Amino acid sequence: MNTSTDLLRSKRFLPLFVTQLFNAFNDNLYKTAMVLFVVYQVYNDESTEAAFSALASGLFILPFFILSALAGQLADMRDKARIIRIVKFCEILIMFVGAVGLTLAWKGIAVDTFAIPLLLVALFAMGVHSTFFGPIKYAILPQHLRREEVLAGTGWVEAGTYVAILAGTILAGWIPVEVAAVGIVVTAVIGWLVSLKVPAAPPQGQPEKLDWHILRASVRLVRDTMHNAEVYYAILAISFFWTIGAVLFIQFPPLAKNVLMASKEVASLFLVVFSIGVAIGSVAVNRLLKGSVSARYAARSVLMMAVFVLAFYFVCKLWQADAPTELLGVADFVSWPMAAVLLLCLLGVAIAGGMFVVPLYAFLTTRVAPEKASRTIAANNIVNSGAMVIGSLLATALSAAGVPIVEQVLMCAAMCLFSAWLGDRLHRAESNAAAQVA
Repeated sequence: MNTSTDLLRSKRFLPLFVTQLFNAFNDNLYKTAMVLFVVYQVYNDESTEAAFSALASGLFILPFFILSALAGQLADMRDKARIIRIVKFCEILIMFVGAVGLTLAWKGIAVDTFAIPLLLVALFAMGVHSTFFGPIKYAILPQHLRREEVLAGTGWVEAGTYVAILAGTILAGWIPVEVAAVGIVVTAVIGWLVSLKVPAAPPQGQPEKLDWHILRASVRLVRDTMHNAEVYYAILAISFFWTIGAVLFIQFPPLAKNVLMASKEVASLFLVVFSIGVAIGSVAVNRLLKGSVSARYAARSVLMMAVFVLAFYFVCKLWQADAPTELLGVADFVSWPMAAVLLLCLLGVAIAGGMFVVPLYAFLTTRVAPEKASRTIAANNIVNSGAMVIGSLLATALSAAGVPIVEQVLMCAAMCLFSAWLGDRLHRAESNAAAQVA
């Protein structure tokens, strides 16, 4: 049986997979349409644009840091499928608010005083929505899939996520903002309808009382999760990976506009290439590992990622030496000298990143008791979001200090080195655990 492709025909997996596709698509259609519109149509200053991009990323990430402990408790103690349906219904209401904000901004009505704040409120609410959906999309897999299917299922979820990011990002860069306003509401409705088909996933342990003290619950959750060495290093490695990704995504729109002199469609193309690369890496590492959950390729993958980040930086520096004087459309951009090399560097960054991160998520659901899987993912989200918020603040501070956006790319290369060390430590912990079992 071809486990990987058979999953896509399985009623145990397909509804969740499609629900996640619509979720990721809508997140990125809204977020990218909002950021590109503000960067290209409202502001006209590199530091202000970078600061807004960082603020948007930080607001989206912040709920993961604040609410993940509660989200993990709910997912482990209640039916996961029911929570998915509730969350997806709330998305319809949130996207309606976002659509109003986009429409007001498009019409030029109270842009700074009301439209942009409304857009950011909706973005924060989508972060809350994703905080409650996030632990479930991975933790539900061991409940519906056989053990040998979990890595393949994780790979498909990760690859599908980035294909959906790709689609949402392409549309956000090419369609008018008023069309995006309608699209996000329609997509939310479709996502909710598909979620009705996700099979029931009742709690697997004894129900426990929810701890509504957010800070105490978060500290306890992280502390209780990190005692397992494999989970500990997997969470730290994932956190640094997503911090790198967050900084890169913050940099792309202002870098495209101010360094490469490229249009918003090209900025969208950057995000597209990155998404394609992670999807390729997600599927490739599953083939290499042949279904086993292992970190044997982690350190090498992220070191290769660092090499491609450095190459991307040097190509940007060469580009600046002979930069165009007007914004380039996609056709003019791809025909510009060094454009193909630039895009290949970005693709290499993403492929290596996908190969690095996918097996690490499988560690989180296969190295803990099934009744604690959601809380493990939630603990990962807390640490991830904290690291990503720090990365966003650092990018904001560097922009405020006048550090050119292209020089900030070097920070990502340096962070890859530390991620490689974490990947190596994870592989050693994995080998030690295997030796003890033997």
